[in-house]
Amino acid sequence: MRRITVWLLSTVAAVVLLFSYKTSTMGVGGESSAIAADTGGDAGTGPATTGTGPSGTDADTGSSGSGRYDGSVAQTRWGPVQVRITVSAGKITDVTALRVPDGNHRDQQINDYAVPILRQSALAAQSADIDTVSGATVTSDGYRESLQAAIDAAHL
Repeated sequence: MRRITVWLLSTVAAVVLLFSYKTSTMGVGGESSAIAADTGGDAGTGPATTGTGPSGTDADTGSSGSGRYDGSVAQTRWGPVQVRITVSAGKITDVTALRVPDGNHRDQQINDYAVPILRQSALAAQSADIDTVSGATVTSDGYRESLQAAIDAAHL
């Protein structure tokens, strides 16, 4: 009788623990990561828009143009990804992540790690031909897609 009681209590405890376990995908939405929070409110700018150069002139001046260009919003499995490039003298001088998945704490951890690596790769390659960051495959794919749209908008 004692063995049955111990077995029953152990089984009940295990079931309770299993049902109370919260996975990383059950996080509270609406939190923003350090990457997305650093954009200054331009996160909802929409697809592939052309910015203006430092002198206030239209940035769409060909391969030698300067300005800021937003890539299209890439819808990924974990959330939207969008980047903005800054072009000066026909070269990409900066890449900013406007939107990255941030629905839970794990997304924030992944993107806080992966986005700076993707940025450095894009600046070094001067194209969207960049490697996927291990552990951030979905974000890397969305980043490349949005980056290519921004590069196309800049006519580079």
